[in-house]
Amino acid sequence: MVTDSRVDKFADVLINYSMGIQRNQRVIIQGTTLAEPLLRATYTAVLQAGGHPMLLITLPDQDELLFRFASDNQLQHVSDVHQHAIGTYDAILVILSTANTRALNNVDPARSVLRDRARSKLTETLLSRYSAGELKWTGTLFPTNAFAQDADMSLHDYEDFVYGACMPDPDDPVGWWQRLSRRQQRIVDWLKGRKEVHVRGPETELTLRIDGRSFINCDGHENMPDGEVFTGPLEDSVNGHVFFSYPAIHGGREVSGVRLWFEDGKVVKATAEKNEAFLLKTIDTDEGARRVGEFAIGTNAGIKRFTRQLLFDEKIGGSFHMALGAGIPSTGSKNRSAIHWDMICDLRRGGEIRVDGELLNKDGEFVI
Repeated sequence: MVTDSRVDKFADVLINYSMGIQRNQRVIIQGTTLAEPLLRATYTAVLQAGGHPMLLITLPDQDELLFRFASDNQLQHVSDVHQHAIGTYDAILVILSTANTRALNNVDPARSVLRDRARSKLTETLLSRYSAGELKWTGTLFPTNAFAQDADMSLHDYEDFVYGACMPDPDDPVGWWQRLSRRQQRIVDWLKGRKEVHVRGPETELTLRIDGRSFINCDGHENMPDGEVFTGPLEDSVNGHVFFSYPAIHGGREVSGVRLWFEDGKVVKATAEKNEAFLLKTIDTDEGARRVGEFAIGTNAGIKRFTRQLLFDEKIGGSFHMALGAGIPSTGSKNRSAIHWDMICDLRRGGEIRVDGELLNKDGEFVI
């Protein structure tokens, strides 16, 4: 098998920098058969680090088969293997890879919600163990034709984009992430102890409280690529309205032209130019689905364009995003939900973020 030479270097970054796998740690490596080169390389890297890898490989169309043929009872079944892995393993590496990003577009939203609700305890366990430092979790992506088509690129160009975003300095990829980490930490330190965030942008005017909440420096450990600082706002504090510049994608379904109105932390009105019914059904998944679990600012200047892949898009330098649903407990967030749906807003043309009245970001650039 001929493998891109960058795959082995990427696997080294994932296992030895992002996850920092140590001797005797048990590691789940999850992905579809389309990601075989990276599955193979990360499996080998875990062995070389002295860990115990377990491959959890799925079919590219496995979710499509599930929704097509499963009864409601089967949709609500949660595998004992998944429960055991998330509840006891030391680390989980999730490698996104698909042959068709639109495979679930015609799934009844009610069935998607049914499955999300059934898996809510898994989500809670993962977030709780992660926040307690008991579980390392890293998500990344292996370039496929489907992802390349979504990004309007050839596969060759998309491979260059992916590896360029994950290893901007191919001669010293770890050093590059360490330098980014230091820059972001200065932002996190500046935000510490502040109380209110005010965001302005096209069709956007939002305020939210961050009293007592912590901002997290995302520097390539939980996601690869990375580049954001985020927190969990006070659950009843978000007020105003927001227009999300880019399509919001959840469960393979694309919802474009999303506009949300908030009162005392809760979405009181929601519209979309495309797939509005799916938006409304999903934010009624449970009580926490209409509240904000995450507020984040994208910092990766190397990611400049929207590709319809959240792993990259939420890091676009000059953007901010919010997630409806589950918050990360380590930020102080108390919001619980079966969903965590990130939506992105571009601030590079006329946007600004102020914190306690002081300008933090103007037209997508940090000014502190």
